[in-house]
Amino acid sequence: MLRFLTRRGLSAAFILLIVSAVTFFLFFAVPEDPARLACGKVCPPETLVQARHNLGLDQPIFVQFVEWVSGIFVGRDYESLGHCPAPCLGYSFVNREPVFGTIVDRLPVTLSLTVGAAVVFLLFGVGTGIVAALNQGKALDKIASVSSLIGASVQIYFIGTLAMFFLVFQWQVIERPRYVPLTEDPLGWAYGLLLPWIVLAIIFTANYTRMTRSTMVEQLSEDYVRTARAKGMSARTVVLRFALRGTLTPIATIFGIDLASLIGGAIITETTFSLQGIGRLSIQAVNNDDLPMLMATVLLAAAAIVVFNVIVDALYAVIDPRVRLS
Repeated sequence: MLRFLTRRGLSAAFILLIVSAVTFFLFFAVPEDPARLACGKVCPPETLVQARHNLGLDQPIFVQFVEWVSGIFVGRDYESLGHCPAPCLGYSFVNREPVFGTIVDRLPVTLSLTVGAAVVFLLFGVGTGIVAALNQGKALDKIASVSSLIGASVQIYFIGTLAMFFLVFQWQVIERPRYVPLTEDPLGWAYGLLLPWIVLAIIFTANYTRMTRSTMVEQLSEDYVRTARAKGMSARTVVLRFALRGTLTPIATIFGIDLASLIGGAIITETTFSLQGIGRLSIQAVNNDDLPMLMATVLLAAAAIVVFNVIVDALYAVIDPRVRLS
């Protein structure tokens, strides 16, 4: 198991290095001059030269990349901005503050949104799929199939806008979504993010319902399941101990892939519900041409996807021992 996780960890580190390099060099592919963006709209030529020197933009690109990567681990010194402590992802062009500090302030919102939505769609998606498989061909199975088809067809921005209009403004059955720190008020934290959780989880719930149903139907027809039934085991034991274990294997595989989509969906969800998370921060960075902030959010999203996939690989190895023995 340790060797398995070590291989996955080294692969993850290599992928992050490639992503950081691509992101950094794309930074210089934009038509705007980074120094001019930092200097402002009205910037004399001598001030522009000084700004380029202060930001280290007068050095070769490769040297700048090495300093940027090393700044993540040991920090970095700027001529006019002073020392940026590790992990240093640069200074924002807009607020002249370290990028990492801004991301740390916004990160709890995005983590709360994505983790909460993942819990919702896993519980409801897998649960509904199991119920549909156990009632194959019956009314519950047909209702679950139709509901999953409708859920997979809607878009986050569409269902989110409708939910805000009817549930919040028109019928006033729930308050406007807001973020409350979990440590301050756990109930307020859950209540404030309940509607975004549901909206973000709808599409994923539909997919997991269909996946769980089809896989569970296959597992229930396997020889080892029929053998367990023939030995007199209860239906609950057969489903939870045998059929469900085989069903979770493909679920764990697609879960790592869906987490990437979940992070992308969080950008739309945060914008729809005006939540100040990483997704909304990246949109603001694009609108303000705040390139250091945009680079940092892209790198953070890539790191989250890689880390989540490593975790899912570890869970996959726990579910299927053949993976960690290969």
